[in-house]
Amino acid sequence: MLIIKVMSGITGNTKLMDLLDEPVPGVGTYEDFNTIDWVREKSKDRDRHREITSKSKLSTPALLESISDAFSGWLLMLLIGLWSGALAGGIDILAHWLTDLKEGLCLSGFWYDHEHCCWGSNETTFQERDKCPEWQSWAELLGGSSVGASAYIVDYLMFIIWALLFAFLAVILVRAFAPYACGSGIPEIKTILSGFIIRGYLGKWTLIIKTVTLVLAVSSGLSLGKEGPLVHVACCCANILCHLFTKYRKNEAKRREKYAAAGVSYYFPLKTLWRSFFAALVAAFTLRSINPFGNSRLVLFYVEFHTPWHMVELVPFVLLGIFGGLWGAIFIRANIAWCRRRKNTCLGRYPVLEVLVVTGATALLSFPNSYTRMSGSELISELFNDCSLLDSSQLCGYITYSNTIPDRPAGPDVYTALWQLALALVFKMLITVVTFGMKVPSGLFIPSMAVGAIAGRLLGVGMEQLALNHHDSAIFKSWCSPGADCITPGLYAMVGAAACLGGVTRMTISLVVIMFELTGGLEYIVPLMAATMTSKWVADAFGREGIYEAHIRLNGYPFLEPKEEYGSKALAQDVMRPRRSDPPLAVLTQEGMSVGEVEAMVADTDYSGFPVVVCQESQRLVGFILRRDLVISLGACNARQRQEGVVSASLVFFTDHVPAQPTSGPPAVKLRGILDLSPFTVTDHTPMEITVDIFRKLGLRQSLVTHNGRLLGIITKKDVLKHMAQMANRDPDSILFN
Repeated sequence: MLIIKVMSGITGNTKLMDLLDEPVPGVGTYEDFNTIDWVREKSKDRDRHREITSKSKLSTPALLESISDAFSGWLLMLLIGLWSGALAGGIDILAHWLTDLKEGLCLSGFWYDHEHCCWGSNETTFQERDKCPEWQSWAELLGGSSVGASAYIVDYLMFIIWALLFAFLAVILVRAFAPYACGSGIPEIKTILSGFIIRGYLGKWTLIIKTVTLVLAVSSGLSLGKEGPLVHVACCCANILCHLFTKYRKNEAKRREKYAAAGVSYYFPLKTLWRSFFAALVAAFTLRSINPFGNSRLVLFYVEFHTPWHMVELVPFVLLGIFGGLWGAIFIRANIAWCRRRKNTCLGRYPVLEVLVVTGATALLSFPNSYTRMSGSELISELFNDCSLLDSSQLCGYITYSNTIPDRPAGPDVYTALWQLALALVFKMLITVVTFGMKVPSGLFIPSMAVGAIAGRLLGVGMEQLALNHHDSAIFKSWCSPGADCITPGLYAMVGAAACLGGVTRMTISLVVIMFELTGGLEYIVPLMAATMTSKWVADAFGREGIYEAHIRLNGYPFLEPKEEYGSKALAQDVMRPRRSDPPLAVLTQEGMSVGEVEAMVADTDYSGFPVVVCQESQRLVGFILRRDLVISLGACNARQRQEGVVSASLVFFTDHVPAQPTSGPPAVKLRGILDLSPFTVTDHTPMEITVDIFRKLGLRQSLVTHNGRLLGIITKKDVLKHMAQMANRDPDSILFN
């Protein structure tokens, strides 16, 4: 309740409304599509922690509350890890089942996918472990035969029908219930972590629909992955669970610590690192318990190569890095051009039709080729595979003369597989451009890795045959003797996958770690690092933005990229508002303005906040007040309703001590409690290079510009972004949000 103070006036008593002692509901919160005030949020948390600590010394219940407050962060990370790990395992299991459903059905239990269906069969051989009487194709179920042209046509049609059904359900659910569930989510998550507010993006409906439609989208056979959207899913889990704990529910900055722990990092304090490690441990334990990959391991593509790599092979590894960098640069430009076309033309008005057309084309073109028909993760596993004597894969169709596994001449099956892979490479490169960004959940890790893995396997087989036929040459003679197993094509596929993923995302250290997580191949750190760094250097030569940063810029989000360089010699006075041709800066005075005048200023402007000065003449800065706090404090639910007698003529004071008011006039309103008395300021001669750095590192939403203590103007985050866009010869009006 608002505290009503009684002041003695000159001739009697006057009631004064004081918002300093107790907070007004709603004050300190933020509107949608606005940036949080990091400094204020951290200050609020310090005050809260200081109060709990001081009270803990007074009583046992207060001490228990302090212990509970300290433990709540670890408990929250435990819950996030359990929930995220369980969802990830469930999504993977369901996606495998629905993907196989497009090709057939298990008679012993419709809930079994192809692999698990044949595991329990007594008639499965090692060479044909994917064939068993319990699993029947749609041609067998509907026509009674699995051979012949009619059977092929039936399987073809059922494959397309199931793909269209899954894609249709995915896009309809997204449009009807959770529009924010589309895409990968990583560009928006990065923007949210930088302090931007997008209401509902991490809500419960988004989580439910994203989880369901991610399974459907992956199962439809579209060229997309689930790893990126899983970051969005984990952040949704973190956001929902944060509302169970008061200190996270009421503090935007504290919530972002947990988002960073669950997803990608922007704001990452040291204590969050340890809690992230703990959450990863819990999620890994949960995933291991579910065992979605069926290999009793935590990695998606477990590799176990038996041949060490040689220094000479760094040359083809670097070539793969060059290919990955070129592919990344081309893909980003092509995908952004397509997404911009989708956004600015009638194409964007028919998202359901677009998804169905792309899905139909994907299914139609992918079915004839076994390497495009299989799922992306299955394809990558096949390409990473190190051939053994009993391997039945086409890629392992070598001519064998003994029971050993040296480098062998490639047989007809290998050459057939190479042609199919070459066609698959072209298909994947083209279809991924138009797929990423559609109105369904879509990740980019698996498609990018698939492109690189295909290129790497092709190069690896070529190197293998080159070593076999020219083992006496100077290149191979010193380390590759006849009959030895010198080249591992699967290793080239793994390196190519890392190179292409690095070229698209521009990740380096984290990418190498991710490849360790996915493959378990720790001994191949040097080839991975060489390819990853090369791909980044090559891609950066064409543009320094990764795919996620490019989509952030395309959507106009107010995100200050930490890696973007700034070389302008401009000063703060060159960027601040108002400009010379603009009207004067809208300011409030610390005393003398009426409620009506304040409300008129709020109604006539759309600014997010107002500087408070001593008076219009001196322009000496006192503080800064947010528009939302001002509106709530003066709104009908507060000053007008709870304080009797407050009218438009009531004076508003931002001072600590209010002068005595005559009893004949309306009561004054004191708003000192919602005034930020320490707003961040820079002088008019501060270089913009320093100002930009301050905005990045402190997460500022605005900074006031002064000269000898006199207010000159204001620089907002949007002003900084527009200025940087101009310096980079980009359209400054592309920054859409405040």
